[in-house]
Amino acid sequence: MSRKRLNKIFFILGVVTVIVMLFSFEVSFAELWQHLCHAGYWLIPIIMVWAVIYAINAWSWLLIVNSKCGKKKVSFLHIYRLTITGYALNYATPVGGLGGEPYRIMELSRTISKEQATSSVILYAMMHIYAHFWFWFMSIFLYLCLALIGDLQLSPMLLVFFALTIVLCLSAFVLFIRGYNRGVVNMLIRIVSKIPGLKRWGNRIMTTHEQTIKEVDEQIAALRNQDMSTFYRSFALEFFSRIVQSLEIFFMLLLFDIDCGGGFFGLMLTFLHSVIILSFTSLLANLIGFLPMQLGVQEGGFVLSIAALGLSAALGIFVSIICRVRELLWIAVGLILMKIDFRH
Repeated sequence: MSRKRLNKIFFILGVVTVIVMLFSFEVSFAELWQHLCHAGYWLIPIIMVWAVIYAINAWSWLLIVNSKCGKKKVSFLHIYRLTITGYALNYATPVGGLGGEPYRIMELSRTISKEQATSSVILYAMMHIYAHFWFWFMSIFLYLCLALIGDLQLSPMLLVFFALTIVLCLSAFVLFIRGYNRGVVNMLIRIVSKIPGLKRWGNRIMTTHEQTIKEVDEQIAALRNQDMSTFYRSFALEFFSRIVQSLEIFFMLLLFDIDCGGGFFGLMLTFLHSVIILSFTSLLANLIGFLPMQLGVQEGGFVLSIAALGLSAALGIFVSIICRVRELLWIAVGLILMKIDFRH
């Protein structure tokens, strides 16, 4: 199938997603308008903070891409465009990544080799998820620190949840380090080949593309084994983007006059609460990531995580609705950018 035809398929998928999202709000359009009016001018920083987040994501990915390209460098604008369009498509497809990652590989292969494009996209996706696990892991200890000073409450159920999450994160760290040291493509294909009905497909892929798979895995392993500076800079940027993303929730808490008493320390405490809310919500949304746009999961995650901090469920519903509107707008931006080429 040609690149142009695939591009049209991805574009149509995105348009359908936007239409589905418009009619999948759990509130009426009158209530939605009421929430938007309540947000008022705060909508501007809430939406624009994502321009910064995507720029940080693009910078993180660009470090990986250019580490693979030798003298031929890829422009930031080109990567920035693919970052936004890739995430827009990820929102649009079940099991996040089935739309965005193949699209990124297809478009980036027009500038660099297919092996370099594939390895850099896989490496960035790994870095993105790896940073997520570290964000969840660190947020648990942030919550415990705030509980120790009496700011937040602990319960047996929360302690069990924290223990299970720590085990999950530690297990993920081991798997990621193994993947970074040896590559992951060969391992993933072998795992998929064990699924009933896919053994023949896996064997055919391994036989037909053995050399390509080997080259991609070698490039994946080379980042951490030979270019530690790029690895850690890319990771630091991805982790920092989660902190910046917390500003979205922080702005909405201030909108409801929730500032922990005001002043510098009150605002800092409110921001730390925003980090915890984002962490718990994203954990739940990613655990059930097979739903397109995590329909219903993200909303429930916001309500539960906000309630865990002793805040009202109404605030959780408001936050989830405004975030859904923001997603809609950025998906639309991503679809528009699919028709613009920033290659140099």
